[in-house]
Amino acid sequence: MSPRAVLLQRALPIALLGLSVVSVPVMMLAPSGLRRLESLRQERARAELEQSQLTQQIRELRAKVERSKADPRAVERVARDRLGLVRKTEVVFQFRE
Repeated sequence: MSPRAVLLQRALPIALLGLSVVSVPVMMLAPSGLRRLESLRQERARAELEQSQLTQQIRELRAKVERSKADPRAVERVARDRLGLVRKTEVVFQFRE
C-alpha cells in the first residue's frame, strides 16, 4: 500500500470523528435542534389533548342527536325555538314597540 493510502485510511476516520464532535453539539444547540424538537413535542401534546376533547364533544353531540330523534317533544321544542314554527291551531300575536 502506498503511504498516501495508509495516511488516508488513518486520517479519514479521525477527521470524521473530529467533524462529528464539533457538528453534533452545534446542530443540537441550534434553533432547529433540541429546542425545536421540544416545541414540536409540546405542540403534539396540545394537538392530542384537543383531539381527545373534540372526540368527547362529538360523542356527546351524537348522543344528543339520538335523544332528540327519539323524543318528539324535543323535536317540537327545536322547531318552535329555532325555526319559529307554530301549530295550525295556534294564534300568533306580534307586538311592536
